[in-house]
Amino acid sequence: MVVGATGFLGTEICRQLVAANKNVKGLIRSTSDPVKVKTLRDMGVQTVIGDIKERITLDLAFADVGAVISTVSSTVSRSEGDSIETVDKQGQLNVVDAAKDAGATQFIFISFLESPEKFPLQDAKREVERRIIESSMNYTILRPTFFMEIWLSPHLGFDAANNTATIYGTGEEKISWIAVKDVATFAVASLDNETAKNSIIDLGGPEALSPLEVVHLFEEQKENSFELHHVPEETLRAQANTAQDSLQRSFAALMLTYAGGAKVRMDTTLNLFPINLTTVKEYSRQLVQHEVAEV
Repeated sequence: MVVGATGFLGTEICRQLVAANKNVKGLIRSTSDPVKVKTLRDMGVQTVIGDIKERITLDLAFADVGAVISTVSSTVSRSEGDSIETVDKQGQLNVVDAAKDAGATQFIFISFLESPEKFPLQDAKREVERRIIESSMNYTILRPTFFMEIWLSPHLGFDAANNTATIYGTGEEKISWIAVKDVATFAVASLDNETAKNSIIDLGGPEALSPLEVVHLFEEQKENSFELHHVPEETLRAQANTAQDSLQRSFAALMLTYAGGAKVRMDTTLNLFPINLTTVKEYSRQLVQHEVAEV
């Protein structure tokens, strides 16, 4: 069972599971995007309706499920009533409890890298992690660093198509950017894998690059200079302290984490999981090629 199957990470996990000849269920809501649902069904996923905010809907959905991979979060795609409290915290706790009660033997949870900041999203993730560890299920908790597809996108100010980039902090601290498909590969590789059993695994990309180094890579690919907009750490700290809701506070804290850098050594992990990780240069090349194809 993939929880969050219509999300960008959940869909990729479903695709890789199907390619690995697994029997895959995807949890969807009655309000899920029909196009995304059709995509899942076309690839061979059995879609099951349920809402993690309503525990009772999960009991039937999780029947005969041996393993659960949960990716769902309120931070990217939100419906009415979705919040860090209702989805990332209580909703995920519902998923853990429902999986355990249904007899699932393995739980794979996509969390995120530990941050020195304190904020609601991280508190929710850690509480869910504790519930998973305390359950009787075998578990793997994956803690990826910053996703390329989110943090190097226009949604967060990195607009490669228009040669502009928002840089949080000085842009000099290094980050081990990671690609969505690589996180999906780690999740799939953790299934029925003794190496991943009852483990918390930090995940990053193949190299740590500062945001300014990332901009330089894109400038080389596009043969254009980028216009940079810096947001000082003091501004981010003020945003975190004055934010009106938990999502705003969490994003401000994540931006502060970005400003301070987030490096992950992958040597040991890659010895255990020989995965060919995507580089930022490869990602930049794909984006530029996509831009050219659309012209």
